[in-house]
Amino acid sequence: MSTINWQEEVWKRKEDFIKDLQGLLQIKSVLNEEEAAADAPLGKGIKEALDYMLALGEKDGFISKNVGNLAGHLEMGEGEELLGILGHVDVVPEGDGWTIDPYGGIIKDGKIFARGASDNKGPTIAAYYGMKVVKELGLPLGKRVRLIIGTDEESNWRCVDHYFKEEEMPDIGFVPDADFPIIFAEKGISDLDIVQPAGDGTSNGEFQLISFQSGRRYNMVPDLAEVQLNSDSEGEKLKREYFAFLKEWNLEGTFAQDRTRVELTLIGKSAHGAEPYKGENAGIYMAKFLQTLNLDQAGKKFADIVAAFFNRYRGEVFDIAYRDEESGELTINVGIMSYTKEIGGRIGLNIRYPVTFDISKGKAKIEKELQEQGLTMENFTDSKPVYVKKDDPLIQALQKVYEEQTGEKAELLSIGGGTYARSLERGVAFGALFPGREDVMHQKDEYAIVDDLLKAAAIYAQAIYELAKAE
Repeated sequence: MSTINWQEEVWKRKEDFIKDLQGLLQIKSVLNEEEAAADAPLGKGIKEALDYMLALGEKDGFISKNVGNLAGHLEMGEGEELLGILGHVDVVPEGDGWTIDPYGGIIKDGKIFARGASDNKGPTIAAYYGMKVVKELGLPLGKRVRLIIGTDEESNWRCVDHYFKEEEMPDIGFVPDADFPIIFAEKGISDLDIVQPAGDGTSNGEFQLISFQSGRRYNMVPDLAEVQLNSDSEGEKLKREYFAFLKEWNLEGTFAQDRTRVELTLIGKSAHGAEPYKGENAGIYMAKFLQTLNLDQAGKKFADIVAAFFNRYRGEVFDIAYRDEESGELTINVGIMSYTKEIGGRIGLNIRYPVTFDISKGKAKIEKELQEQGLTMENFTDSKPVYVKKDDPLIQALQKVYEEQTGEKAELLSIGGGTYARSLERGVAFGALFPGREDVMHQKDEYAIVDDLLKAAAIYAQAIYELAKAE
């Protein structure tokens, strides 16, 4: 066992750790392509967060490099081989319903609150401090160590795609963007759009669906749905029915009417798209309500397509339900729903499939089902699963460190979430959420427990040393 007290070394730096983390959390680094510029291709906030990390590293004596304003790295050590640690500084939109400033980095009851506190700014700073401790202790390294900083993890991974076109692939690596102990398998991830053409049907009902909007990202359970209807009917009956529906399902929402136009909103509960059953999908609930109305044919079809996913998260809708021993069940999240009378409907799905599932056969099944309904598929993407064998030396080294630092057995886990481990040739996700802790990634009032982040930093410090030390 290492004679260095890694926990003690990190706790000595607690004040600086918190200050550096708060500085990063206070940057609203949400993708904003509308304000993209040559030096900020994903928006000003994301560029500011990348610059912040690079400047922090330069101040502390690391070698820094900006790679096309899409990624960067901080490096220490010497040697032919490279250990990579991949974190990201972009965050999903804050969403609705926060009770605390989502970009304040406020500490309350031992927790630090902000979008990105747990996903992934807190763990990225923990990994950074792991490197900082090893560097400041002057420990001899036989490999180079790089903290690779991504900026587009929550969207299209343009950051790592660009980075690895320009920079070398690490020989081994880990990603502090999931759970402890160690993630040895990650499900594959596919996104796709179901497209309903405009003018789908001609008959009119008592209500006409004018617009339907819910969701911002494929990988988030939507927490808000907004609908506009046209009707010549008196609105009090509809209002009573809507609020009765909300009460039945213990939901909140609003109703407004201006002459023949009715506007409905419904509040759900956001969750990570890898675990759609942990949220309350506002769009699906709204579609379920719309099914109770006498809608125009095109609007009814859209509502029926969306509502088909009510409490059906595991591929049943397309007859692609599947599970394996290594990584569990296939799941589907309905992340984006939009409809207008003029354009038609579009439904964005996020599929997390087990490591032994044949996605090409699954895609063919979905396309066949859609074709039979007069629908099409667009924007299909696929990110292959991660699977590192349990006896790999990388995993064994991380198990040793985790067990020494926590006194707990380092069980191997599989997840539905997608981390940067899938961009590595040989890498796994390693923390930073400890067993038994609440997972609040992508949720309102996201937080991280400060002491947990410090504990993670100590684990990362020892892991970096064990994986990169001079032989």
